[in-house]
Amino acid sequence: MVMRAPNFDQSVVEPHRAFLQELLAKGQLQESGRFTDGTGGAYVVLAESLDAATAVAHSDPLHTTGASELTIYEWEITVSA
Repeated sequence: MVMRAPNFDQSVVEPHRAFLQELLAKGQLQESGRFTDGTGGAYVVLAESLDAATAVAHSDPLHTTGASELTIYEWEITVSA
C-alpha cells in the first residue's frame, strides 16, 4: 500500500507508472490501482518472499523520492477466480 506523504510531488507519477509497467513486463505485477480519495494506491507484486517483494517496492520512485510512505504486507490468497 502506498500513501502520499505531505511532500508528495506530482512529477513522480510518471516515473512510478514506468516502474509499474516494467514490473508488468517482467511478470512481477499482478495488479495496481489508485484510491479514489486521492490519498495513494496499492499494487500486488509477485515475488518469492516478503524480502524480495520489499526490495521491489523499495525501488519504486514513490519510495526512493520520499513522495509516499509504503506499507508492505505478505498476502496469502485463499480464494481466487
